[in-house]
Amino acid sequence: MKRFIGALLIIISAAAFATLPILARFAYAEGLDVLSLMALRFSLSAVVLLGILAVRGERLPRGGTLLRLIGMGALGYVGQAFTYLTALHYASPGLVALLLYLYPVFVAVLSMLWLRERLSGLKILALAIALAGLALTVGPGGGQPAGILLAVSAAVIYSVYILVGTRVMQHVSAIQSSAVIFLSAGVTSSLLMVLNGPHLPRTGNGWIVMAGIVLIATVLPVTTFLAGLGRIGATNAAMLSTLEPVVTVALAALLLGELLKPVTLIGGGLILAAVLLVLRGGMERRTSESVHPEESQ
Repeated sequence: MKRFIGALLIIISAAAFATLPILARFAYAEGLDVLSLMALRFSLSAVVLLGILAVRGERLPRGGTLLRLIGMGALGYVGQAFTYLTALHYASPGLVALLLYLYPVFVAVLSMLWLRERLSGLKILALAIALAGLALTVGPGGGQPAGILLAVSAAVIYSVYILVGTRVMQHVSAIQSSAVIFLSAGVTSSLLMVLNGPHLPRTGNGWIVMAGIVLIATVLPVTTFLAGLGRIGATNAAMLSTLEPVVTVALAALLLGELLKPVTLIGGGLILAAVLLVLRGGMERRTSESVHPEESQ
């Protein structure tokens, strides 16, 4: 039951994260730029979670745990977002998305080396099917070497973020960890925004979109991801997260009128098949080094 709940939390996280590209498109139309969006997203999310901590009477983590969480936010989260968004200037969105979703492979390999997790044949098969599905779903095009390097860097940074989170979550709850991560990411991205010049929403609708980004595309997916991560492990969580582009494509078709090509549907089907493999046979019991947080991403 614990692993089933963990898988469900990761699926919810992937679906919620999938709304970010759609909401970001509306936000850009309201006058925001990348750095302003990042600064508002992380800072406002931190305010929400600090408020929840205050209501629950929980304190922020201390010592080494606090420092690792600050690093996850200021370096990991901001670094991944910046390299990913910058890569879009040098390569097609499809290629960047595909390269970013190499992170389940990196997580699987690093988990074997660092967390001593066993990589079964079923997991290898699920990874291969998911990557094939991603290639069809996002329709990768060409790109400059700089774009490819930045996209792969984003995948590597996110892989390390997940693995560090797996270790840290044995000491804190999802709300505690997310609050620190968002606060440190908010401070870093706000400094970058000030240096670049702020571009805030021009209308009330823009702030409504921003609220959706904070609550639906940030607070909800990050806290549920941390909660699921502690229950099913880094490799399983990374593989289940490949559902995200499938949901994004479906939302783009529903809300933005984008056409779904047959090859996209085939790719989405392959990703769903990989997820089913993980759900049916890949939720293996964690090793003694795995974490067991009370509630975490």
